[in-house]
Amino acid sequence: MFKQFLLILLLLFLAGPTHCRKGHLINFRWQNLYPESFTWDPKSDHFVVGSLRHRQIISVSDAGVVSSLLSDPSLPADSFFVGISMDPRHHRVLAVVRRLSPPFSALASYDRRTFRQLFLTPLNDLLPSDSVPVAANDVAVDYSGNAYVTDSANDVIFKVSEEGVATVLSRSKAFKPNAVDNDVPYKNCGLNGVVYNSKGYLLVTQSNTGKLFKVDVDDGAARRVILNKELRAADGMAVRKDGVVVVVSKQKLYFIKSDDSWIEGAVFDETALEEERHASAVSVGAEDRVYVLYGHIDEGMMGNLEREEFSIVEVESEVEGKEENVWIFVLIGLGFVYFLVWRFQMRNLVHNMNKKTA
Repeated sequence: MFKQFLLILLLLFLAGPTHCRKGHLINFRWQNLYPESFTWDPKSDHFVVGSLRHRQIISVSDAGVVSSLLSDPSLPADSFFVGISMDPRHHRVLAVVRRLSPPFSALASYDRRTFRQLFLTPLNDLLPSDSVPVAANDVAVDYSGNAYVTDSANDVIFKVSEEGVATVLSRSKAFKPNAVDNDVPYKNCGLNGVVYNSKGYLLVTQSNTGKLFKVDVDDGAARRVILNKELRAADGMAVRKDGVVVVVSKQKLYFIKSDDSWIEGAVFDETALEEERHASAVSVGAEDRVYVLYGHIDEGMMGNLEREEFSIVEVESEVEGKEENVWIFVLIGLGFVYFLVWRFQMRNLVHNMNKKTA
């Protein structure tokens, strides 16, 4: 029995570290980069990172090795990159381009192999003249190469074809907030993060209301996803292979799942983030790991500060970790039961053989 006890301790020791490891931390350096968004490039096994200060996109390895992918002097002066998305089927990098003054918003497309600009599609003139200036924010792409860009100022979603032709996909009344807290700094930031689902719809966050919307990519029809709690100050978002959606805010990373194609959804975990470092984007990297980008964008938007170190940090769901640990103990228990049954059978076998020999 003592040997059996030692076996259990050994199994627990081997299983224990499975969810006690530290999350993957990537510190990288680039002078005054202040990245607002990033994405994972599975082809190169690198992160692709934008900048609030430069017309430049860089590559960051999982060891923090940095290199420049493209620098585009053809973009308007003082413009910068916000949302970034990979289009692996068409070998492109899609990047939202912004300038604050005079206002400019566009979607840029670059060849993934040469980083040559394929098109630059302005979005400013697609809305009525009495609209506030477009504030393009994030971008997602479908399997046909159509890109979907959110406008945080007007609560609009644009659709940009593979060839760079832009139209308004949705100005749904569902996006119009009933009430917004005027005391929060993000009160004027509407539609923000966006992801594409292969069933033909988008999921879109709205920062100033904490809501999540499901938007049809064919006709732009939108409806609010019923959640068990608001996604306070929701910003960028990503989706894992198992369908779990992760939404980042300055304070938290939300883990959300749905069993009915996003008619309803449940926030099943919230992980606190380092607020002073201002995480603004989330991406799913290798092995379905979830990473947030600490880009210090509060500093970047002030324009009078300098920084050269930024971080990409893996974040795990504690709830999922505990659930998996339970299953580990269940398997250990089943293994122990199997061992006892096997030992009992062997003992009977030896006993019967001894009887026959006698």
